[in-house]
Amino acid sequence: MWGQAGVLAEGAMAEKVLVTGGAGYIGSHTVLELLEADYFPVVIDNFHNAIRGRGAMPESLRRVQELTGRSLEFEEMDILDKAALEHLFKKHSFMAVIHFAGLKAVGESVQKPLDYYRVNLTGTIQLLEIMRAHGVKNLVFSSSATVYGNPQYLPLDEAHPTGGCTNPYGKSKFFIEEMIRDLCQADKAWNAVLLRYFNPTGAHASGCIGEDPQGIPNNLMPYVSQVAIGRREALNVFGNDYDTEDGTGVRDYIHVVDLAKGHIAALRKLKEQCGCRIYNLGTGTGYSVLQMVRAMEKASGRKIPYKVVARREGDVAACYANPSLALRELGWTAALGLDRMCEDLWRWQQQNPSGFSTQA
Repeated sequence: MWGQAGVLAEGAMAEKVLVTGGAGYIGSHTVLELLEADYFPVVIDNFHNAIRGRGAMPESLRRVQELTGRSLEFEEMDILDKAALEHLFKKHSFMAVIHFAGLKAVGESVQKPLDYYRVNLTGTIQLLEIMRAHGVKNLVFSSSATVYGNPQYLPLDEAHPTGGCTNPYGKSKFFIEEMIRDLCQADKAWNAVLLRYFNPTGAHASGCIGEDPQGIPNNLMPYVSQVAIGRREALNVFGNDYDTEDGTGVRDYIHVVDLAKGHIAALRKLKEQCGCRIYNLGTGTGYSVLQMVRAMEKASGRKIPYKVVARREGDVAACYANPSLALRELGWTAALGLDRMCEDLWRWQQQNPSGFSTQA
């Protein structure tokens, strides 16, 4: 157990990890895993994708502390705020940085490309410069399978060409990957693990933390669960004329807890002075939209009405990972299957019908 901030009861100092954007969906689940693995997370977030709880801490992180019985440090901060970041790095000695902070809606990125480039690119450059100035040269970066663009073959392995991205969000992730690669090439003291996420879903088994999209969900599963709970009338299925088994888009859905554990494996990898390494975090199995709807109907015991509408611009027919490199080099593999993803998502939705704002 923990005593004061950052000190394990045995007297050993816990290693401090800075988590940017750590109050969001993937961030909060990763912070929980960091605490369970005896790291001390210092979390910054600007509340773009997070809900305020009681007091200064985001509700997601307040619940993480409650679930683990351990404390973390939180500061409200924007990664574009250079002075605040500087102050943070003077105050703490970080073993590594896990960088989640950024804008992440594909559709919105097409409408607001400059916003996406400013926050995602400028924010990351600034973070890297401050890390370098303070001698913190270990990084885990939250990347995305969108860097692959339209798949030339499936399953996607890490050698698949990148950069043929169909939207500014994907391009921003690709540019950041290239920046980090160049940095590691120029200065061998840098170690970076770039994690290409496929499609995270599900929630912590407690049902206390989960995905709480602000406004209309951009991703399939939060939308499906909101239809199941009665918050939305019906699901729009974007196209049923793809070259897939049932005509609907196929994606590699991964349980968010498996994804979060991948970051702990990545931190361990950094200690090997690994240089720049890139890994897919997916299950290797693709499920169609209609398969996901049926799985959610099974988990919830409710019928999920849907209607087929036109395809969405930029959507690919199918996308799923070859995750064997992560197994080989990180010792990581996805352990939680489709039924578990849907059961955990449904538990979160039932316990929090309005997301975090219910009990905040």
